[in-house]
Amino acid sequence: MKNISYVINGVLAVAIIVLFILFFTSNKKNSEESVTSPSFSKGDSTGVLPIAYVNMDSLLMNYTYAKDANEVLMKKYNSMNTTLTQKQRQFESEVADFQRKAQNNAFLSQERMEQESVRLRKMEADLHTTAEKMREDYVIEQNKTNAQVTDSVRTCLKIYNKVANYQIIFNNLGLDNVLLAKDSYDITKDVLALLNARYKPEAAK
Repeated sequence: MKNISYVINGVLAVAIIVLFILFFTSNKKNSEESVTSPSFSKGDSTGVLPIAYVNMDSLLMNYTYAKDANEVLMKKYNSMNTTLTQKQRQFESEVADFQRKAQNNAFLSQERMEQESVRLRKMEADLHTTAEKMREDYVIEQNKTNAQVTDSVRTCLKIYNKVANYQIIFNNLGLDNVLLAKDSYDITKDVLALLNARYKPEAAK
């Protein structure tokens, strides 16, 4: 009985493999009627498994729009950091001045010293509020930029795949999703070329 079970399981496994190959062969023939599919070398398994991956690390490093958008973000960050540094130094200077006056009894009255102390505490609170607001604005801008870059890549992949006709395109960011694959599955260069060809510098501003 065990031998019969093994034979049945073996036949079923072969049948599934045959159906799998016939399914993708049929899909490939149908797609060739409307678009031109990429050619594959003889014996290349990409002809049986119509999948691909994009190395996002390499793509983002060489995508002109992503680089320009990141440069705009860095300018905003540096400007924000400069503003906060100036406000921090002004606050520290006024605190030091307050401490000197307090030590030298330079205030006209205790009430005047307390008023200055309240003003400095408010100044410190305003500084923290400003820093937090700037941080939030930067995060929002960063997320917006990331979403725009992602949308641009996704749109480009849809255009690219009208011809390539892959069933799945993986994101290989830091080897997160693809640990090992043949070079023939890597379409990063093709996608990057299309992205940069479609990019207009005004889009990053």
